Amino acid sequence: MGCLPTYFAGYQSLDDPKLAALHQAITGRPLPTKRGMKTPDMWDAAIAGRLKGLWIIGYDVAQTDPNLKKVHEALKQVEFLVVQDLFLCETTKFAHLVLPGASFLEKDGTFTNLERRIQRIRKVVEPPHGILPDWRVVCEVSTRMGYPMPYRHPSEIMDEIAMLTPMFAGVSYDRLDQHTGLQWPVPTAMHEGTALMHQETFPKGKAHFVAIEYLPPGEAASKEYPFVLTTGRILQHYNCGAQTRRTDILELVDTDVLEMHPADMERLQLRDGEVVRVVSARGEALLPVVGSERVMSGHLFTSFHFPASTVNSLLSSSADESSKCPEYKVSAVRVEPIERDELDPEDEAELRHMRRQLIT
Repeated sequence: MGCLPTYFAGYQSLDDPKLAALHQAITGRPLPTKRGMKTPDMWDAAIAGRLKGLWIIGYDVAQTDPNLKKVHEALKQVEFLVVQDLFLCETTKFAHLVLPGASFLEKDGTFTNLERRIQRIRKVVEPPHGILPDWRVVCEVSTRMGYPMPYRHPSEIMDEIAMLTPMFAGVSYDRLDQHTGLQWPVPTAMHEGTALMHQETFPKGKAHFVAIEYLPPGEAASKEYPFVLTTGRILQHYNCGAQTRRTDILELVDTDVLEMHPADMERLQLRDGEVVRVVSARGEALLPVVGSERVMSGHLFTSFHFPASTVNSLLSSSADESSKCPEYKVSAVRVEPIERDELDPEDEAELRHMRRQLIT
């Protein structure tokens, strides 16, 4: 479905001649043979001037990606940036064109969860006037750019996926409508789905275990940056909080918090709720600090749910060599108390908000 730039749908190799012939027969177009770029590669290409246009759907990279200074510079360099999302977000601030998205309640389609279960979603309400479901927007742009996509319903797209992807060959909306979902692989129309993968054998025979040489983190604590910062999510929010921050129904956490071991707080003479400056080699962030024995001495933890905290500006671009997955969990930082005369009015207002939320 285009989620991986190195494979076609269902982990199929881009250089498979049989797949290429099938794709040509069904779509009338050749299958791309050149591998695409992973997200960190896109930022390098944009800054170098090789990536001219970018269309981002439902992904707030300007808040959630590491090393935000580099990401923001890349977004500024792109000649034409389209952002399609439910809400105006940090990434839309860089966009040349913003397209409104439809929510899951406003469109038909499927969700596939981490259990590999494909389930139907059905439109409950009409979207606001002029807003189209994502698939229709993609089809309209594709058609105007020379490749007609005359689908009338998402079920027709699923039918094409089934024709091109062996592990989805037995999936159809008719089956999903009469079922609690199907777990891929579903190789035939009579197959009931695969509840447990590799229960007795592997598809290609015996598994091959490959020893991977240990690679140290991209950086470590030092005299200048004595703490190791780990970032992650908390229970009350999801990822960048684009949706969970916008509800009054639930009682939610309203600020990111820096968790520090009590021994480190005592050594630095910090109090619970005091707002500190966290500094790395790439940037800085203002956060209220709280004592926590969930973290070891010398380590820190915080979430990245709120744009105002700019937590991801602290992180490096260091990533796994193969997957390019960023190293969100290891960043060397130092923690500094804040002097009141250092703050501008906007920072001071944000700090007052942080303190209020932490107290309540």
